Amino acid sequence: MSVKAKKHLGQHFLTDETIAKNIADALIGTNYDNVLEIGPGMGVLTKYLLEKKPKITVMELDRDSVAYLHETFPLEHLKLDTSKDKFEIIEGDFLKQNLTDFFNKKQVAIIGNFPYNISTQIVFKAIEHRAYVPEFAGMFQKEVALRIAEKEGSKVYGILSVLTQAFFDVEYLFTVPPTVFNPPPRVDSGVIRLTRKENFMLPVDEKLFFRVVKTAFNQRRKMLRSSLKVFNLSDTLKEDPFFTKRPEQLSVNQFFELTEKISNNGI
Repeated sequence: MSVKAKKHLGQHFLTDETIAKNIADALIGTNYDNVLEIGPGMGVLTKYLLEKKPKITVMELDRDSVAYLHETFPLEHLKLDTSKDKFEIIEGDFLKQNLTDFFNKKQVAIIGNFPYNISTQIVFKAIEHRAYVPEFAGMFQKEVALRIAEKEGSKVYGILSVLTQAFFDVEYLFTVPPTVFNPPPRVDSGVIRLTRKENFMLPVDEKLFFRVVKTAFNQRRKMLRSSLKVFNLSDTLKEDPFFTKRPEQLSVNQFFELTEKISNNGI
């Protein structure tokens, strides 16, 4: 049995075993009992994840891929406990799931060769569930991977960069060419690793921080005094040197400072 990649699901099956093993090895932490692979497809990454100690759960939306995985990775063949203590296949859409429903609020590392069309949403979902996600590794369109990992001062530094780096340390690991996929995408891919910060509680109001970051970058060419005027900045605050900058000039920590200044606006 084989599975044909479906364009509407953004499927590009990785065919290079060495790269698959390197992606699996991107998970280096030990402070979790579960690993969740999103979109395993035909299981090229799954086989290497199964060599690790934690329980491996794979979540796949494509029914053909689910059938293939059940045929290729039967528990008795893998000599694993049939009580699903070590390996489980779930048919479902990750973006519509609540991680706590599957892992009983235990720590879970996330990994995958992510479909380009939903990869950003997957990152935001991980951020939303960050209390349960100590590590996150995977393959993205290279442009997106670089954007997540980029620091201030770059044109690609933006909302995704700041919100991810507020909670996770980000490492760009390596680039993957289109030739190792079936069918090959039209662009390079990039593999990154996110490691949750030891203290991932924000020093400012979280909702206000998210709003400030998104509002600032929605008009990234303007100075902050203009892009953030929706916050009814006082005349004094408008003259603060912070507000003469553009959003891509601010580090994550400076966005914390900016949020605090806006929080205290008029006090």
